[in-house]
Formats: sequence, C-alpha cells, structure tokens
Amino acid sequence: MNLVRQFMLLATCLISITAVAATKSQQPNIVLLFSDDAGYADFGFHGSKIMKTPNLDKIAQQGVLFTQGYVTDPTCGPSRAGLITGKYQQRFGYEENNVPGYMSKNTGVDGDEMGIPTNEVTMGDYLKRLGYATAFYGKWHVGGADKFHPTKRGFDEFYGFRGGARSFWPYTATNKPPSKLDYMERGFGFYEEHEGYLTDVLADEAIDFIERKHKEQKPFFAFVSYNAVHTPMEATEEDLAQFPELTGNRKIVAAMTLAMDRATGKILDKLEELGIDDNTIVVFTNDNGGPTDKNASDNAPFSGTKSNHLEGGLRVPYLIKWPGKFKAGSKYNYPVMTFDLLPTFYAAGGGNVADLKGIDGKNLIPHVTGENQARPHDILYWKKDVRATIRQGDWKLIRYPDRPAELYYVPNDVKEIRDMAAEQPERVRQMFKTLFEWESTLERPRWLLKRKFENYDIDRMDKYRWEKLDAKSAKSGDVIVK
Repeated sequence: MNLVRQFMLLATCLISITAVAATKSQQPNIVLLFSDDAGYADFGFHGSKIMKTPNLDKIAQQGVLFTQGYVTDPTCGPSRAGLITGKYQQRFGYEENNVPGYMSKNTGVDGDEMGIPTNEVTMGDYLKRLGYATAFYGKWHVGGADKFHPTKRGFDEFYGFRGGARSFWPYTATNKPPSKLDYMERGFGFYEEHEGYLTDVLADEAIDFIERKHKEQKPFFAFVSYNAVHTPMEATEEDLAQFPELTGNRKIVAAMTLAMDRATGKILDKLEELGIDDNTIVVFTNDNGGPTDKNASDNAPFSGTKSNHLEGGLRVPYLIKWPGKFKAGSKYNYPVMTFDLLPTFYAAGGGNVADLKGIDGKNLIPHVTGENQARPHDILYWKKDVRATIRQGDWKLIRYPDRPAELYYVPNDVKEIRDMAAEQPERVRQMFKTLFEWESTLERPRWLLKRKFENYDIDRMDKYRWEKLDAKSAKSGDVIVK
C-alpha cells in the first residue's frame, strides 16, 4: 500500500509539473513596436500612397486594425506613462511632458527627476510576475534619474536612452549630445554608443533578445520603442534615394518611416524563422499625433497635431496581430486607448485581470473576439492643466482656458469643424459635470510651469488658483517654457 501511495503521489507531482510546463509553453510571446511622433496618415494600412510600409501593412493584414485607437496624452512622456502603467497618468500627477521649463512643486528640480513614481507598477513588472523575460529597447522618456531606470521598473534588459530625443547616428568625443540622458546605455550605467543607423540597431538588439529567450524556452516581452520619426530629421542616403519625388522634411520623414518598417520586417522575419510567429502577439502603435510643423508628418483626415486634443493629436495607428486568436484582416471600430494594452497582455499571459488594482485600461481580448459586444470604454478623458477633453459615447467636449468649450459629434465630423455646443447646451452641462467629477479623483500635477514669480508659495496654492494663473500667464507671456 505504501508503494501504491508513493506511486500515486509521484504521478500527481508529474501531472502538476507537466500542467505548469504546458501553461508556460502556451503563454504567447509579446512584441510591442512603438513609434514616435508618426503621422496618422503616413502608413500604407491607413491609405498612404507615398510611404512605403509593407511590413507594418502585413501586421494589419494578419491582425486587427483599430480604427479609433487613442493615446492618453498628445505628448511623449505622459503618453508613455499611461501606456506603461495601464491608467490615466494624471492619477499620479504626470500631466506634463518632461521638457525644460517645468519644475517640481516640491523640489524645484526638472529634467531627469520627472518620471513615473516608483510606487507605480509597470507593464514590465506585471509580465515578470507571470514568468516573462522582459526587455526594453530605444527611447525611455519616463524618468532619467537612476531610480526610474528601466531595469528598476520591470525590465530585465535595456539598451536605449533615457531622454526624449537624440541623433540616429552615434555620438563621438567631438559630437556630444546636450545631455547624458541622450547617450545609448546598455543595462544600468554602461554607456555604449551604437554603430550605424539607430533604427536598424534597435531591431538587431530585439532580435538578439528574442533568439536567446527562445533558446531558453522562456516567454518574452520585447518593448521596441523607436525614436523614429521624431526629430532630428536624419535618414540614410539609401533610404532617401527611395523617394526622388519628395523634398525637404517630407522626403526625410518618408525615409525614416521606411527604415522603421524595415526594422519591423526584420523582427517579423525572425519570429517566423524561429517558428514562433503563431505564438507571438505583435502590436504596433504610436505615442501621439504627428507634429506636422516639426517633421512634416501627415495626420489626415483629422485636424490637430501633437500637443493638442483634436483628433489629429490623440488618434494614432493601432494594430494587434495574434494568430489563431484575432481574425486576420479585421477591423475594430469602438474607441480604445493605449493603456488597454497592459491588461490585454496580462490576460493573454494567463493573469487574472481582477488582480490589476487601480488601472483604467480594459482587457481587449473579449471585445475583439466578439465575446463582449459592448464598448471597452463608455467615456474617455484627457487633461493638461486647465485644458481637458471628454469623449462620452461619440460626443466629444473640449474645454479651453481662454474661450468657450467646443462640442463635436465625432462619427460625422472627424475634422472637428462643426461646433455643436450652442445647439446642445444640456449635453455640454452634463459632460462638464462628468469631467469635473473625474478631475476630482486625480492627484495634483507633480510639475508646474516656471514663472517670474517663483518665490510664490506653490505648495500652499490650491490647484484651482494655480490653473487660473496658468491661463492668465499664458496670455501675459510669463511662461518660460522653451
């Protein structure tokens, strides 16, 4: 009988081990491809006849194209903060882009101290809990100080730069960047400039990680954060030659987009070569609308650009390919946000979304598969200082500090040229109330504009008075933002 019991116990253990191993092997790998300052219209899958994006188009053909994909903010840093935490970044006071001209209300420090608070849990943290190997390549831009470093925020490996922009070519002893945050860094504190064009290098680094983790039979999450097509406007001569009909920055942005597409193709080809493309989720999206005056990007058919709350500043390309799970070549037409990716990845990796406390993102899997026919979000919000926007259903209200609010019905007016606020006063009042109620749940902004009256007691100033001063000084020229 003892032998029988021992045999049964051994068999039970083996079954348990096998079940765990099977679960691990079924976890999909995840590759998140993230572009920077790209225009909505600058991709073949959005109808461009100028840009050459066959590999990105392939993701759309093999996956789902989200026709109403939004970012949590129309600028780089806050948008990334929302994506990486799965929540509105205003919940932890990250309202401003970490650029010169802003200061902490507590320390007076700017620049590298502007990051995601260390008590916030990141996408990397969550996936590591599920057994994923995690790596981040490229532009970080959510905190330059050591405490915010990617390897301390859920990523096992890092090769990239902590700042918001840098050259696509390596820096040298005679050609130095403006800040140490712009140097390429491998791991923590080991600065190592690349060779060649950076967009290509980021793909090579991600491929090396993918090959190593595949050999180890470990599920992986690779976050490839291109700095293309952000300024400076730099491209290779070979890529520029592909667009003889174009001139100026439009020619350069086309060449930069081509390089990003080529890098994406190399990653997709490696997944296929290793035989793991069928078990890999591939996502492509962007951090905000294109700054058309800076890099000649195109946000058609929308009005607006990076930094404002019109559709051209908020709506971005948004693709997810998951073979066998999401129908190839399909479209999803309800509004989604980039913060939905965190719970979607967590659920795909076998996690229970109920364990994700305090997030605003939604698991998109049941919505895309049709199991849940409802909208993922009935209401979406955006806010920066006193500027704020609410989308409720298909109605969108934009609040300004210096003029009346505007109301648009998005499906019939994607260019936002017919303001219906005067025709819908009760709707405006109701949406204002809902917006105010949401704002009351938020933390005060962590960083404030530097001003001529810097001796004013910021910490004792209530938020409303500070916002009133924002509006006043914006008119009087007291703002010192560069």
